[in-house]
Amino acid sequence: METIVVIVGAGPAGLATSVCLNKHSIPNVILEKEDIYASLWKKRAYDRLKLHLAKSFCQLPFMPHGPDVPTFMPKEFFINYLDAYVTRFDINPRYNRTVKFSMFDVSNKKWRVEAENTVTGETEVYWSEFLVVATGENGNQYIPEVNGLQTFPGEIIHSSIYKSGSEFTCKNVLVVGGGNSGMEISFDLNNYDAKTAVLIRTPRHVLTKQEVYVGMSLLKYFPLRMVDTIVMMMSKARFFIYGDPSKYGLIRPSQGPFATKLFTGKTPVIDVGTVQKIREGKIQVINGGIGSIEGKTLTFENGLKQDFDAIVFATGYKSSVCNWLKNYEYVMKDDGFPKNPMPKHWKGENNIYCAGFSRKGIAGAAQDAMSVAQDIKSILATTRY
Repeated sequence: METIVVIVGAGPAGLATSVCLNKHSIPNVILEKEDIYASLWKKRAYDRLKLHLAKSFCQLPFMPHGPDVPTFMPKEFFINYLDAYVTRFDINPRYNRTVKFSMFDVSNKKWRVEAENTVTGETEVYWSEFLVVATGENGNQYIPEVNGLQTFPGEIIHSSIYKSGSEFTCKNVLVVGGGNSGMEISFDLNNYDAKTAVLIRTPRHVLTKQEVYVGMSLLKYFPLRMVDTIVMMMSKARFFIYGDPSKYGLIRPSQGPFATKLFTGKTPVIDVGTVQKIREGKIQVINGGIGSIEGKTLTFENGLKQDFDAIVFATGYKSSVCNWLKNYEYVMKDDGFPKNPMPKHWKGENNIYCAGFSRKGIAGAAQDAMSVAQDIKSILATTRY
């Protein structure tokens, strides 16, 4: 099959890119390995998840949220929004298409994309003038190698599988990872009377939703350093009321929260009530890493030994792009993230693009989609007229 643009991935970035291209009357095809769009939201999100950013930062092109939508949405509201988006703009991804291989054919200056139809088992070949990688930052679940992990007799799951703490009542559970998922899962586990510990390896900023909202709003008008200073002043003001969180093992980076996000990709943790439970001793914080595991006993790098019944790895994902994209060096680094610095991170060589890799969430994916579509429109206008 031949088309102008092939988009790999039907998450928010892929959906938005298709809509933006359609607005310019540019034919495109979305290939999606799952049987539904936005599978991360529909299949891999835990029950109590709420969007950590205000709704103004969680909308796609040409369809803002209505006034009746709460500022901070539960996941069901956002899923309903995506359903409405797909219906309104009549987006029709080709589902159950796992892209196995793609390369740029120098002879005809087109992209060849091979996808397995996982329903029929057939291999389908697509040719396009442009290729958009929209598989997003959350590709394959990542569980680090730990000495002796195979000897652990309890349940081991990744956060993408976790749904509710109701399955872990009265169990000793270790959550590995102090990011947003890890901290919120810890909170949820404790709500269901699990004996919860969270393992935090590296310093992380912990902010309130309001502090993040103020910061992101100010970033539209003021330089990053100034915004970080303001947000950190707001954060420190809480210390006078609740005390310094470092006393409980919550260590802050030396950089400000938005500088840390920009240069390391580590998003500030938005507190949903976890910090208070840590202060009250209901959730244990363990700093460092896991040294080894022998049966139910975990030995940590700080020398602590402790028994657990289950381990939840909230250790994120690894991009899978380099596994199937032969010419990934046109647009990506070896880690599967854009090689070009912002703001042109989305543009590669030989008409390849990436959308949804800016580490700026839904807002970043929306901006990428508009930029990619506009660039493709400009190239087509130059080459065809």
